[in-house]
Amino acid sequence: MTITDYLIDSALVLLVLVQIKERSLTIRSLVRPLVIVAVAVDNYLHGIPTAGNDLVLVGVLALVGLLIGVASGQTVLMRRDEDGEVLVRAGWASALFWVLGMGSRFAFLIWVNNGGGGGTILRFSAEHSITGAEAWTVALLAMAVFEVGGRTLVQAIRRQQLLDVPTLELA
Repeated sequence: MTITDYLIDSALVLLVLVQIKERSLTIRSLVRPLVIVAVAVDNYLHGIPTAGNDLVLVGVLALVGLLIGVASGQTVLMRRDEDGEVLVRAGWASALFWVLGMGSRFAFLIWVNNGGGGGTILRFSAEHSITGAEAWTVALLAMAVFEVGGRTLVQAIRRQQLLDVPTLELA
C-alpha cells in the first residue's frame, strides 16, 4: 500500500468521525466525500476487467458497499434547528456502518499485501475465475464508490425532506 492509499482511506473514515459532533448539513458537506472517492477512482481505475467472473465480483462488492452506505446514511441523526437549518450527527450505528465498510477494505488490503493473504486470494481467484489484481482493485473501488454514493444519496434525500417540512411559528 502506498501513502496515497492510507491517506484516502483515512480521509474517508475521518469524515464520519467528524460528524459525531452535530453540525450543519450543507451541499458542500454532502459533496466532500464524493470528491474524495472521485480522487480514488482517478488514482486506481485503469479499466474495468470483464473476463471470467470479474464483473460478478465487482457487482457483489458494489452491492455490499451500497447496503453499508444506505444503512449508514439511514442511521445518521438529523433535525432542523430553530432557524430551519438541517443539522446532522453520526450516531454510533451510523459510524459503525461507515467504519465497517471503509475499515474492511483497509484491513483486506493490509492482509493481502502484508499479512499473508495474497496466496489465499490467488487460490480463491483461480477457483472462481477472477482474472487478477485489477479485478479486486475495481471491485473494492466499486464498493467504496457505492458506499459513499449510497450514504450521500440517503442523506441528501433526508435533508430535502426536512427542508420541505414547514416550520411552526409561534406568535
